[in-house]
Amino acid sequence: MSTFNDRENAFENKYAHDEETKFKIAARANKLLGLWAAELMGKSGDDAAAYAVEVIKADFEEAGHEDVVRKVAGDINGEVSDTEVRAKLLELTAVAEKQITSV
Repeated sequence: MSTFNDRENAFENKYAHDEETKFKIAARANKLLGLWAAELMGKSGDDAAAYAVEVIKADFEEAGHEDVVRKVAGDINGEVSDTEVRAKLLELTAVAEKQITSV
């Protein structure tokens, strides 16, 4: 029975690790998106970093990424479409995944 418990614990630990990694990737992608949007809005330095934190927090409003897309597209005031924001988020998610998994 010990072998079964060991395997069960190993699977639970792997699942927890995988979920934590997904969360970190999403948060990093949101931060990168926030920095990208801040640059489009003419923000830099601390203002850009603060805006990136706002974008990260926006992701907690509802499941999925639509809350982030809505915030960023709305804040940019129509300079880019929702579709362009989604595409940029997808691109930055790949960048974030490389950054997180290479650590």
